[in-house]
Amino acid sequence: MFPTNSEPNNADDLQQALVEALIRPDHRISPIWFYDQRGSALFEDITQLPSYYPTRTEISILDENLDAIAKAIGSDRLVVELGSGSSRKTVPLLKALDRPSGYIPVDISADYLHQAAADLSKQLPNLPVMALVADFTTAFSLPPSLPAHRNRLGFFPGSTIGNLSESEAQSLLEHCHEVLGDEAAFLIGVDLDKSPEVLIPAYDDPEGVTAEFNRNLLKRINHELGLAIDVQAFAHEARYLTDPARIEMHLVALTDQTLAVAGQTYTLAAGESFHTETSHKYTIKGFSQLAKQAGWQLTQYWCDAQNHFAVLLLKATART
Repeated sequence: MFPTNSEPNNADDLQQALVEALIRPDHRISPIWFYDQRGSALFEDITQLPSYYPTRTEISILDENLDAIAKAIGSDRLVVELGSGSSRKTVPLLKALDRPSGYIPVDISADYLHQAAADLSKQLPNLPVMALVADFTTAFSLPPSLPAHRNRLGFFPGSTIGNLSESEAQSLLEHCHEVLGDEAAFLIGVDLDKSPEVLIPAYDDPEGVTAEFNRNLLKRINHELGLAIDVQAFAHEARYLTDPARIEMHLVALTDQTLAVAGQTYTLAAGESFHTETSHKYTIKGFSQLAKQAGWQLTQYWCDAQNHFAVLLLKATART
């Protein structure tokens, strides 16, 4: 999934995204449009499902290895978290670190971000917190006035990097190298490639919550753009593909569909689908090679007993 609080609020942008998806041969639309109020609530429900392992597995890895992770990170770090969202993973890390210099949560949703930053400040009143409203998937800069610090730590939990293509992930890592500096470290959650028998149920649960989450995109389009798409005329489908390893989520048209958008008529034939999300799955070796190309060296990593998920600690290499 793409857990984020990056909720665009402009119906014009949603309409443009829909039109672009209808025009594209693959009919791909960004997963950021999942996250209206209902979509965000459904995603939280998904994280509690027995078949959806990533959230609880990453939390377990962090909780069980906090002391070792904190020791490997070192002291006096300014922590910069991408797509900060909930502080469930952040607060324990900040408490475990040796004299963290400050915390900069980065997110595009200003209201949510400032509320989350205020809540965290109450829990850690002695820690400087500077919320940064920015889209971390594009170029961003840190605030000009920062707390004194020895070096920086990037924190990117949630396996959200898997929602980017490999080239997009490399670009993000390269930009974070520039922002965080040559002495930086980067702690990042990565979902590992594994059996489709484990992966498919995580994205197509027997309870049907992910199907409702996926179809909620159509409900949002109907509500915000005044369309009348028959939501039940689309089937939720999770597909496991290789080279590269990934899960794709689709909304497959069960019958021919005609959509009137912005004065134009578009068709979607039965069997065609909206491609709503991609979640890349990595091996430790594969991700470390990707990171190396972006100026990061893998120094340590921690996995669960089943090797379903990994938390990797990267160290910046000097730029030439």
